[in-house]
Amino acid sequence: MKSIFQRLAIELACREPQVAAAVALLDEGATVPFISRYRKEATGGLDDTQMRLLEERLRYLRELEDRRTAVINAIREQDKLTPELERVLLEADNKQRLEDLYLPFKQKRRTKAQIAREAGLAPLADLLLNDPQQNPEIAAQRFIDAEKGVQDSKAALDGARAILLEMWSEDAALIGALRTHVQREGKLKTTVIAGQESAGAKFTDYFDFAESLAAMPSHRVLAVLRGRNEGILSLNLMLPEEIEAGGRMATPNRCELMIAQHVGISQQNRPADKWLNDTVRLAWRAKIALSLEGELLTAARERADLEAIRVFALNLKDLLLAAPAGPRATLGLDPGLRTGVKVAVVDATGKFVAHETIYPHEPRRDWDQSLVVLARLCKTHAVELIAIGNGTASRETDKLAAELIEQLAKAGLKKPAKIVVSEAGASVYSASELAAKEFPDLDVSIRGAVSIARRLQDPLAELVKIDPKAIGVGQYQHDVNQNELARMLDSVVEDCVNAVGVDVNIASAALLARVSGLSQTMANNVVTYRDAHGAFANRKSILKVPRLGDKAFQLAAGFLRINQGDNPLDASAVHPEAYPVVEKIIAKLNKNIRNIIGDKALLQQLNPADLVDSQFGFPTVKDILAELEKPGRDPRPEFKTATFADGVEDIKDLRVDMVLEGVVSNVTNFGAFVDIGVHQDGLVHISCLAARFVKDPREVVKAGDVVKVKVTEIDVPRKRIALTMRLNEVAREQASSVSAQPMTQRERKIVAPVESKLGAMADQLAALKLKR
Repeated sequence: MKSIFQRLAIELACREPQVAAAVALLDEGATVPFISRYRKEATGGLDDTQMRLLEERLRYLRELEDRRTAVINAIREQDKLTPELERVLLEADNKQRLEDLYLPFKQKRRTKAQIAREAGLAPLADLLLNDPQQNPEIAAQRFIDAEKGVQDSKAALDGARAILLEMWSEDAALIGALRTHVQREGKLKTTVIAGQESAGAKFTDYFDFAESLAAMPSHRVLAVLRGRNEGILSLNLMLPEEIEAGGRMATPNRCELMIAQHVGISQQNRPADKWLNDTVRLAWRAKIALSLEGELLTAARERADLEAIRVFALNLKDLLLAAPAGPRATLGLDPGLRTGVKVAVVDATGKFVAHETIYPHEPRRDWDQSLVVLARLCKTHAVELIAIGNGTASRETDKLAAELIEQLAKAGLKKPAKIVVSEAGASVYSASELAAKEFPDLDVSIRGAVSIARRLQDPLAELVKIDPKAIGVGQYQHDVNQNELARMLDSVVEDCVNAVGVDVNIASAALLARVSGLSQTMANNVVTYRDAHGAFANRKSILKVPRLGDKAFQLAAGFLRINQGDNPLDASAVHPEAYPVVEKIIAKLNKNIRNIIGDKALLQQLNPADLVDSQFGFPTVKDILAELEKPGRDPRPEFKTATFADGVEDIKDLRVDMVLEGVVSNVTNFGAFVDIGVHQDGLVHISCLAARFVKDPREVVKAGDVVKVKVTEIDVPRKRIALTMRLNEVAREQASSVSAQPMTQRERKIVAPVESKLGAMADQLAALKLKR
């Protein structure tokens, strides 16, 4: 039996001492960001991705060990634990295998098989199984006993059959082999429930559908399961031969043959052969198949959940690490029609300074007065950015902002830049307890405008205030395991916050609570202390915060920044515990720290090996030198925005072949959704992301990317827009044809699906060539 450390080392492709050190640190309460950033010597350089995987697998393997101990003890108490059984139990490398082995010993309700055994029918089952020459009817007569409830030969045979059914269904080796076969060969067959065709229109693709369960992508698994849960679809896990036969087969299927072979049953026209083969068929169809179907569908659901959670986590990471516009005064517009456009201004630090409500659209159409109000706010507060929510009336409000900018330019004033911002989750934040505490006197709708302005300045700092599930960058996020989803998303938020670092003198309590080592209580105490005593002058002064002890400080200090403080190192990612290394650097270069920071040429004169000692190894020294070259560097990309096309404000304004600029709002396993400014995201299918085979859409795009797309299909009733990023294909084809003429709408509808399929086929062929 491999130890937990051995298994983790194999899975992470690292050495066992690295795993042991990482586990010890986790058990001591260290966080993943702290370990991966500041304990590289101990873990041999395990990065945050490896550490997250280690943390997850460690939890699973420890749960497995706890369950293994409980199972062994339970069997020992029954006095049924043999050395061989104990060895097999100790070798079980997953929970499913362990439960298979435990099944015959698990305490359960009194079954038909137990009743039959108590009635003395076990010898009859053994007799017929081991000697098929016996005539079942004749053999059964010897076991008739009215006092034991066996009234006739039929009752005796039924009891013997129940014993065999239970024995085979609890045979771990047999069930394991059957599970493997069905998992590999089984197909998930879906059909529409009679009378639900209209109600389940969105599930039309699955009304008569079958696909290999092993190859079925996660989004389709979740789709058909949702269809079943909504009462639209019926699901059955079937073998290929069963589907070909249109349902139940007259002859034994592969699994029935496997059962018969395993227990030594064959058809040789002996007296008991028919009875035994009927028992095999009943074992499969009435017991084992149903059990395996439920189990494998559950396993498929768990795999699909994990994949959907992974996709959500990756999208969330991209969104949280989107480029910040930076510390610039921003005017936030939360668009609306009847209720008006809510306006909020925040200064360069994100502090709320003013608000208004304007009514430029229907029904009031107070356009000119709205411009007057906005111009006044821009002049008064030196607004540099205008953030426009992308909800209802967004494009109309975008026009208003464009006219405002034009007027300001004519007046000789500085022109602010306008950007359409995703407002996903803004309403959730507005109505939250956190928002109520932050802005107790503000209307809920104004809070939303503040959030829109702030998320342009710094997406990370603002989005941490919102439940990640409300941000809307996942697929089927409400269908998956909510505990697993929450744990994964919390890990993503923690990693992102600590990768960027937090200015302790301006950060909200919500942001501080995501810093390594800080709880919500500690974060609240930091803000309270800061409000009472003013800005922190240095990192050491953070220790004065109530209930923030040495351990929390150790885990948090490296991720907390103090800009313009007493010590310039406090604005960097250099941990205070490593300041002695910097003192060595100062001594070697004989210069002031302020002259050293940022001087790449000077720092490259140093040999990291010369600074290594018993406490700080080569990886730490190398990180310190890199940080001194670019202190407090932000891993997020440069700020860029998309420009939506004028006159394209609604799905009805779209035309096939339009080339538009948009922002990737969500990435799934089957493609990417792009916001092109028409209140309905379009889909770039995975086959249309690039002029090459794409296995994972994230190879090409990520949430927040600004991309150019071409419209290929518009379905107004279903609000579906098909897009492509393969912009040059049609142009290349037309250039090679002298007589090329634009296609009619009707011709395009006929040709477009064919072009799409040919493109996908070309991608697949290219992929095969690459593999070869």
